[in-house]
Amino acid sequence: MSAVFIAAARRTTVGPRGGVFAKVEGAELAEACIRVVLGDVGLSPSNLDEVILGNTLYGGGNPARVAALKAGIPAAVPASTIDTQCCAGLDAILLATARIKAGEADAIVAGGVESFSRAPIRSRRPLLPHEDAQPYDRPPFTPWPERDPDMIPAAAMLAAELNITRRDQEVFAIESHRKALAHGASMAEFVPVCGQTGDPFARRLTAGLCGRLPVLAGSPTHGVTAATVAVEADAAAVVLLASARALASIRHPARLIRIAGGERTGGDPERPGLAPIEAARAVLDRAGLSASSVSVAEIMEAFAVQAVACIRALDLDPMCVNPGGGALARGHPIGASGAITAVRVWHEMQTMDKGAVGLAAIAAAGGLGSAVLLQTE
Repeated sequence: MSAVFIAAARRTTVGPRGGVFAKVEGAELAEACIRVVLGDVGLSPSNLDEVILGNTLYGGGNPARVAALKAGIPAAVPASTIDTQCCAGLDAILLATARIKAGEADAIVAGGVESFSRAPIRSRRPLLPHEDAQPYDRPPFTPWPERDPDMIPAAAMLAAELNITRRDQEVFAIESHRKALAHGASMAEFVPVCGQTGDPFARRLTAGLCGRLPVLAGSPTHGVTAATVAVEADAAAVVLLASARALASIRHPARLIRIAGGERTGGDPERPGLAPIEAARAVLDRAGLSASSVSVAEIMEAFAVQAVACIRALDLDPMCVNPGGGALARGHPIGASGAITAVRVWHEMQTMDKGAVGLAAIAAAGGLGSAVLLQTE
């Protein structure tokens, strides 16, 4: 099987819903990222084999195809959109990796895009002519309504089960914002869109402010609040995946980073926050590595309780997790969030020594988990 490398990785700012990207369509965000990663490596669009993007809110169609054509990719190059909810952006990268490993492609742009701001308004057709259409916020994630909790109540339930207190969650959220303000992200990560080259949501979050917020779900002791839930957001993120053959004809950083493994797992739909644990364990086990081998990890922070649960279960060194803050300090553009974790890990590893290991992991509604392992060459 062919080795697979990430030759370039870029993302837009993560803009909270109704903010900096309020008038920007999702395909425009993805288009900008596609253009820049191709330019980073000097790859002609005609030499690209495919574009694969994750997206969850577009409302049908194939936004990856729209974005690819807008970015000047020739019509002969196919593009696919996948929807595995929050895992979609990382799953797109794993799907592209598998194609290159199998020798079916040499260069694929993969990642994710989401626009809460411009997402269609959803409704179900009426059953009878005289009835009105029925609006809805989300589709079902399981066939059993009693085992298909909304994400905020599911997070609160997990907190109570694992005894991760409201205070534990708030401490984690405060630290996420602090790290984002102190370390932020490399300017090399960003694709300027609407003049934005930084994540605007991070702030000086305090224990006093957190303590005054009402509980959204759960008990006063273990409840979830607005400070411990990532806000809805708009963003795109992509990587350029390349075989060794493709690397020989493009520009790439001196520090090569290889996809060392990937895993997708299913878990309990009622406890979706735990799903990445098995994915991360599996990918580390297959590589013959332990959590102590991980130099940097990006663990998705859709909820503070979910991130804390994963970090504890995997026994990751908290110092190596989300060193520039996470989604609690940026926002959660669902279909793009997994790709953002991969982009951030790639940039964080650029200054690391040969053999360094990076991990990106994310959970999705319905009890899905995905993880990817990167390693410096």
